[in-house]
Amino acid sequence: MRTAIYQGKHQIDLTEATKPKVGPNDVLIKNINASVCGSDIAVYQHGPGTGHKITVGEPFGHEMVSQVAEVGSEVTDFKVGQRVYPYPVFAAGDPHKAGELGSFTEYLLIKNTKLNHDLYLVPEELSNEVAALTEPFTVATRAVKRSHPQQGENACVFGAGTIGMAAAFTLRHLGCAKVMVVDRSDYRLNLAKKFGFATVNSEKDDLRKSQLDYFGKGYRLQPDQANIQITIDAIGLPEILQDYLDSQVIDSRFVMVGVDNHPKEINLLPMTFASQELIGSGGYRPDDVATVFDIFKNNQDQVAQMVTKVYPWEQLTEAIETASDPMKVMNIQVKY
Repeated sequence: MRTAIYQGKHQIDLTEATKPKVGPNDVLIKNINASVCGSDIAVYQHGPGTGHKITVGEPFGHEMVSQVAEVGSEVTDFKVGQRVYPYPVFAAGDPHKAGELGSFTEYLLIKNTKLNHDLYLVPEELSNEVAALTEPFTVATRAVKRSHPQQGENACVFGAGTIGMAAAFTLRHLGCAKVMVVDRSDYRLNLAKKFGFATVNSEKDDLRKSQLDYFGKGYRLQPDQANIQITIDAIGLPEILQDYLDSQVIDSRFVMVGVDNHPKEINLLPMTFASQELIGSGGYRPDDVATVFDIFKNNQDQVAQMVTKVYPWEQLTEAIETASDPMKVMNIQVKY
């Protein structure tokens, strides 16, 4: 079977491996489409040590839609041919190896498989391209849920990549009245605008003025701050966090889902006076999968437009290099 092994900066081995044997309680899945994650791009472009849990010498990739290829003699919940979403935290057998689940490997053995635990059945109406986005959408959905959105609240998302855009869809799905997406890529922002979100190019536009014009003034301790209850940082730049803390909008929440591995110094006093919340969000939870499938069903035509190009598996390296340019692409996938 085909497999891709991460070997360090700008190094991927496309090679062959032995197809796993199925035990009585196991399910063998064959990957159909695999999406390139920002973590895959980071370790490819910069090498290990970026904060992402991908190890040199191991298979990698974790965003995919798959098909049941073989089931063990004791398995009753799955049938050959069914499309499934592998839930990486459990499907990998070790939460620390979720990023190395192996979406860029043709066949995967899911041991002691349980329905709606390791594998979820994919709704029939979803395309393979949309279904392959389930994992990043669960990451975004968890981040949004961590912000405890209330009906009619306003939200601003920093980052128009796959997770940032997914967060915008989720915020709207969960009742936010106004959602703004901030990025530097006109390509991605044009998509966000097409999907019905307000947009700001932070490199060209006056962000603060744009926020005030769109959201109005908020209940705040500092003058002229926009009425934004929820900020989602899907990038991980220090200035995004600092601008939020400086705003002192009362009862506002900031969720960090973008990876930033640099230490921070935070003045807690103004944050306390403004009742601001600083929230981390890593990974996803089982209930997020059902929410994502609902979002897909209601927005499939738009979500499908997030996929810029699908490469054959043999061009995985080219796919990752293409995905590395946020000015020209949104989501890149490979298929077997």
